[in-house]
Amino acid sequence: MMVTRFAFLVFALLVAGVGFAEPLGPKFRLLVVASRAKDHLKMIAAAKPVLEKLAKENGFAVDFTDDADTIKDENLSHYQAFMMLHLAPFDMKPAQQAALQKFIESGHGWIGIHAAGLTGREFLDPKTVYWEWFEGFMGGVLYSPHPFYQKGTVIIEDRHHPVTRGLPPRFEIADEWYEWDRSPRGNVRVLATADESTYKQNKPMGDHPVVWINEKYRRMVYLAIGHDPSILDNKDYLHLLRNAILWAGEK
Repeated sequence: MMVTRFAFLVFALLVAGVGFAEPLGPKFRLLVVASRAKDHLKMIAAAKPVLEKLAKENGFAVDFTDDADTIKDENLSHYQAFMMLHLAPFDMKPAQQAALQKFIESGHGWIGIHAAGLTGREFLDPKTVYWEWFEGFMGGVLYSPHPFYQKGTVIIEDRHHPVTRGLPPRFEIADEWYEWDRSPRGNVRVLATADESTYKQNKPMGDHPVVWINEKYRRMVYLAIGHDPSILDNKDYLHLLRNAILWAGEK
């Protein structure tokens, strides 16, 4: 009798237009393509479980690979955001660069970590075609040799942007403190800078951004910091990384 009543109740609810909620899918899908460069393999290995944990806790899906051949139109169509995890622009073939450029220009999200910002021709074979677009995408700056790995302080310049919201005004990390031929300010929106008084520079920049977005593109964010796996134990860096991913993947 109880089974009959339950069946009748379900039937009545369906007739009344009351449905059952479908399981919610991920907010967005993120493709992480990591470098195979030996200098960053330890950080990359440590980052994989961290990114998977962030995905589980924040309701997005992540696919993690070091295969740059996944950077093609057909595969990218399954994702709303893309992370270059130490993957330098010169690590990609021209067809892969073109596919990623199309993905970004179509309004999808991009997160670049550390070595993703290695612009310039110094790493290229003279016969290799230089990806000029990416240099402009990064704010028109050229990578300059960095100082040695050491502790220093990050200053959050814009604490209202979603990428930096909730962070303290300053936090300390150890990093390589990437330098460029000039500040990208004026071509990008700077969210955080390096306090050059807290470490020894290779060539002082004065105005030294380390986190920025390029507002010519819908969701572009670059984190120059992130060389060593130890940075993933820093709660402020993890907060920054989480915010960057969620903002880049936002619909």
